[in-house]
Amino acid sequence: MKRQATIARRTKETQITATVDLDGTGVSEISTGIGFLDHMLEQLARHGLIDIKLEAKGDLHIDFHHTAEDVGIVLGQAVAKALGDKQGITRYADVHLPMDETLTRVAVDVSGRPYLIWKVIFSQPKIGEMDTELFREWFQAFAQNAGITLHVENLYGENNHHIAETCYKGLARALRGALAIDPRQAGRVPSTKGMLA
Repeated sequence: MKRQATIARRTKETQITATVDLDGTGVSEISTGIGFLDHMLEQLARHGLIDIKLEAKGDLHIDFHHTAEDVGIVLGQAVAKALGDKQGITRYADVHLPMDETLTRVAVDVSGRPYLIWKVIFSQPKIGEMDTELFREWFQAFAQNAGITLHVENLYGENNHHIAETCYKGLARALRGALAIDPRQAGRVPSTKGMLA
């Protein structure tokens, strides 16, 4: 069964379409109008081995908030739809992601119960043109709509670009492990409840 999905969202603030293939090779075609966010989503695709095609048009003349948050919503919904009933997945995964002087820990439970713990502090208000406060908004929107429990903690680091990038690469690697099919599950849902919703 192919784990693929497409989601389209149209509001007065944004128009977004995203297609994901959870069993891809990390190919991406991403255009949000926010250069740094494009770069981060390319990292998510490449290091998570998730094919992502995403196009977003938003009210960037106001600010980047609506577009960044809604991209998280749509991408999360696409991942959730592609997962279906989550049969056979590994479910849990975590990673310590280093990048030069920075180290970030990311842990994920594909539980159907969305929750975000975000312990990341930036020393600058912007990276490129993107407000650093929008990273939490993106991760919150993604976790909520993907239906995952997600813990992200920057343990240390100085360069804000590195801190943000380790958050996305850490999510990518943790998702790659958690979404992987575990042959020992024999197609079962990894829960004593018999469902993850």
